[in-house]
Amino acid sequence: MHVFVTGGSGLTGPAVVTELLSAGHTVTGLARSDAAAARLEALGATAHHGSLEDLDSLRRGAEAADGVLHMAFGGDFADPDDMMRRDRTAIEALGAALRHTGKPFVSTSGTLVMPAGRESTEHDAPDDTGIAAFRIAGERACLAFADQGVRASVVRLAPTVHGPADHGFIGMLVGTARKTGRSAYVGDGANRWPAVHRCDAAVLFRLALEKAPAGSVLHGAAENVPFRRIAETIADGLGLPTVSLSPKAAAGHFASPFMAVVYGFDAPVSSAATRELLGWSPTQPGLLDDVARGDYL
Repeated sequence: MHVFVTGGSGLTGPAVVTELLSAGHTVTGLARSDAAAARLEALGATAHHGSLEDLDSLRRGAEAADGVLHMAFGGDFADPDDMMRRDRTAIEALGAALRHTGKPFVSTSGTLVMPAGRESTEHDAPDDTGIAAFRIAGERACLAFADQGVRASVVRLAPTVHGPADHGFIGMLVGTARKTGRSAYVGDGANRWPAVHRCDAAVLFRLALEKAPAGSVLHGAAENVPFRRIAETIADGLGLPTVSLSPKAAAGHFASPFMAVVYGFDAPVSSAATRELLGWSPTQPGLLDDVARGDYL
């Protein structure tokens, strides 16, 4: 299969591109800069210059492919409406190019769209008022193509896709601990944090492209880790104390008040239906082991 990939030069993207190539697929990746193009080409992919705002470029990339994997997402988190608009319009352009072809179209969302306080399954509805509600419009735009002759599916990734050189939520948490001299969690730290290793996520994306039925919603989460355990593992590795913070104190401790809300959020998810549907079985180290033994510290 020849796959057109957006986000292939990002943090998770190179692992996905490598997984696709190793399975015998060919890859063309969207590149918005010469550096991104060089990174894709070094992996063995072909670069396709463009951006999420260049809808004609997205259509051309999709039309030339046997399937599309959309991972790119970005913008200014101070303007989530604009991020939502960019994501939705890019998905609509990619999906329109695949209409009535039966080709696979896999888009990416996040498990933080799910309701707080209970373990959600792939069959539960996302929370339209939650902290990641800006991702929901993209999910719905992609899944709408399942009724238009496209094998459309959505992968909801855990908030932490961990692995080498991770500068996401856990990397920022480590940075805050170094800066402040303490490793913190919010309240009792019992809130559960979904996580998946980057290489396991790459396998899931490949399986979704290869065989996910139209309309599938998939959960890319290998485990749910109590946040206090994460903070304690960081503290042990850095030789720092672990502290509990109230939500008000956490707003001033972490990088922003929004990050304090995210780090205190309890939204565990199940991936049982995803595993059964696709035969996905995560095999890589868990988050705590990766924090303790990887390059985070």
